[in-house]
Amino acid sequence: MYAYNCNLLFFFCVHLLYLRCKVCAENDELIVTVKQGQLQGATDTLYDGSTYYCFKGIPYAQAPLGHLRFRAPLPPQSWEGIRQATEYGSICAQTNSVFQGSEDCLFLNVFTKSLHHLRPVMVFIHGGSYMIGSGNDKVYGPKFLVQQDVVLVTLNYRLEVLGFLNLETPEVPGNAGMKDQVAALKWIKENISKFGGDPDNITIFGQSAGACSVTHHILSPMTGGLFHKVIAQSGTSVHDWAIGEGSKSRAFRVGKYLGKDTNNTNELLEFLRSVPAANLTNLTIATSTDDEKYRGVPMRFLPVVENKFDNVEAFLIEYPLDILQSKRIRKVPLMLGFNSAEAISFIQDRLPKLDIYNNNPSYDVPREIAEKLSQDHLNDMGQRIREFYIGDREYTKDDYKVIVTMLSDLYVVYNTHRFTYLYSKHNSPIYMYRFSFDTDLNVFKKLDSGGLNLQGACHGDDLFYMFSNNSTKDAYESQENLKNYVSKMTKLWTDFAKTSNPTPDNYTGPMWPLYTTNNKEYLDINVQSTAGIFADQPNVEFWDTLYCEAGVPCLKNN
Repeated sequence: MYAYNCNLLFFFCVHLLYLRCKVCAENDELIVTVKQGQLQGATDTLYDGSTYYCFKGIPYAQAPLGHLRFRAPLPPQSWEGIRQATEYGSICAQTNSVFQGSEDCLFLNVFTKSLHHLRPVMVFIHGGSYMIGSGNDKVYGPKFLVQQDVVLVTLNYRLEVLGFLNLETPEVPGNAGMKDQVAALKWIKENISKFGGDPDNITIFGQSAGACSVTHHILSPMTGGLFHKVIAQSGTSVHDWAIGEGSKSRAFRVGKYLGKDTNNTNELLEFLRSVPAANLTNLTIATSTDDEKYRGVPMRFLPVVENKFDNVEAFLIEYPLDILQSKRIRKVPLMLGFNSAEAISFIQDRLPKLDIYNNNPSYDVPREIAEKLSQDHLNDMGQRIREFYIGDREYTKDDYKVIVTMLSDLYVVYNTHRFTYLYSKHNSPIYMYRFSFDTDLNVFKKLDSGGLNLQGACHGDDLFYMFSNNSTKDAYESQENLKNYVSKMTKLWTDFAKTSNPTPDNYTGPMWPLYTTNNKEYLDINVQSTAGIFADQPNVEFWDTLYCEAGVPCLKNN
């Protein structure tokens, strides 16, 4: 009996030692050593039941605070010991109904199935009008994409005034938020192999303002060698809402609105460095001119073409259109497109203002054109736009469907075509799409349509087919067809990241044709995807006529 008890005790001790060693081994596996120090991650479970690793709240740069406010980010600091990377870092200062976040917000997050075998890397840059948003999983959960065997990185960058103030001085040349993104890309390039990511196969992708950002990175002198492919969803660098104008004047309007009415740049800067971060958010509408209140998308603190200063590295030194028309361009595989009913997002804002637009149809002339026209020509062009869509009458609330089409063309569709066409001249592989899914995953359409009978995919609806989050969790888990649609979308995106081709030779669905300048091929992405030629051709050709008449780069003249 004594021997039996000893054997039992011996077995128990060995088993306990085994479990303890197993836990230690698992914890050791969750510790990654990057250039700045060690990081402790965590595990989670994918929908297919497999485990993946999460490293959250990693500081990729130091936020410039105090007297350094508005400057480019500072290099990341090292730390002693093991830093916990199991919680998201603070989001960047912003007001979305209420103020939230902090200036100390330059964090990124890494999600991966393996820490050892190098996989393609996908770096997502969030949208939100350069005013709101973060890389956190409130919207951008990693499970759908990581399940396709890629390493996913999401990140924060400074927003609105804190990220995009421009005083046209060496201290505040603009583009601080874009330089945050560059700092993140540099950190990723240097450290991603420690998370099982391939530093020689990095795809940057983004939606809306994030799409404008990734196409700006193609054109920036700061980003050479930091990525290898680009995906732009509903935005490009040639949209009116991608490049800021009159930024210095706007900065003085910020000061005046906050109580500092001065014409002295140094006085303004000293004042703006002193006010709380919360006061430097939600200022887009407050600082808009009378014309800006009705013309275009309400986005005003934006990337800019910087003035040249000694010892200041500029993010963008020429206008995107000038770079696109030159030979000074980085050639990378590109996938881009738009949603079938982008402007559902804007219809509830437009309908109460129909009288204003009926009396002033010139407000629907894009800023890029309006700046070049006389008032008479501007009025005439506004009338032509309205007549193209509804004929010789005024808009009524019953025209909501056609208003959605018109605003979609104006805000997103035409300039996506224009960027695609101009970039194709540089002989880089391009895949263009039109996203048309209309299911229970179209969250923004449900929120923005206001009960109107509208079909198609709203601005941002594509995000819910590639990112997991609580707003779609119940629908996704209860409807098998939605799982199939998510799998279809994420496979297109990740196959492009892996191979530079969204439908490689082993793909089993409709093949996605390469875009050419002659045919403008595209894929309509839906329950049954179909390849086509020249998406929304009549409308795009109408807008192209207007742009050509104004003497700006267009399809016909290139």
